[in-house]
Amino acid sequence: MEKTATLHIEKLPEGVYLATSDDIPGLVAQGRTITETLEIARDVAKKLLEAQNERHSQIKLTSVLDAFDYPLILGA
Repeated sequence: MEKTATLHIEKLPEGVYLATSDDIPGLVAQGRTITETLEIARDVAKKLLEAQNERHSQIKLTSVLDAFDYPLILGA
C-alpha cells in the first residue's frame, strides 16, 4: 500500500533546492533541480523507513487516497 509524506522544498541562496519533512524525521535531500531533489528525497525516505522497520518502530504515514491534489511542476 502506498503512503504519503509531505515535503517542504525551498530554494537556497546557493541556487540548489532543499527538501525536508516533518512526517519523516531525519529526511534531508538536496538537488540542483526540483526533480532531482524529489528523486533524492524518495531514496532517502525509503532508507529511513527501512531502518525504522529494522528497529521495529514505525513512522506513521497517511495512506494514499483514491483522489488527491498533486502539483505538476513544469519547466519555464
